Amino acid sequence: MLKEGKVYVPKDEELRMEIIQLHHDVLVARYGGKWKTTELVIRNYWWLEMTKDIGKYVEGYDMCQRMKNRTETPAEKLKLSKVLEKLWTHIMVDFIKKLLVVAGKDTILVVCNRLSKMTHFVATIKRMSAEGLARLFKDNI
Repeated sequence: MLKEGKVYVPKDEELRMEIIQLHHDVLVARYGGKWKTTELVIRNYWWLEMTKDIGKYVEGYDMCQRMKNRTETPAEKLKLSKVLEKLWTHIMVDFIKKLLVVAGKDTILVVCNRLSKMTHFVATIKRMSAEGLARLFKDNI
């Protein structure tokens, strides 16, 4: 059956996917993606929601996803990190939690100097106030 000089494709998903595949998987269409495939299919065929079906096919096609042009701006050149000169001016702090309770302590405060990588481990409790943490830091580090 023809519609405006184009072959009308009935609601048969396998047939429609085969038509799209035949037009998409040719080498010329791959580089045009969705729009080139749509242009090739529309020349001879017609069905409802044709562009939606073609879009779904192209989005699921692995090679198209790998070859897709990326629209995000490229990253800047890498810059050297500032070289630290004094000990204990830049530190990293973290907690090791959910440990077994030993001598009333169940958490370890870990403080690491970024320049020398010297690390201090301080046994503490899970529920500690900011004031208690400051005191612990002052007394042990």
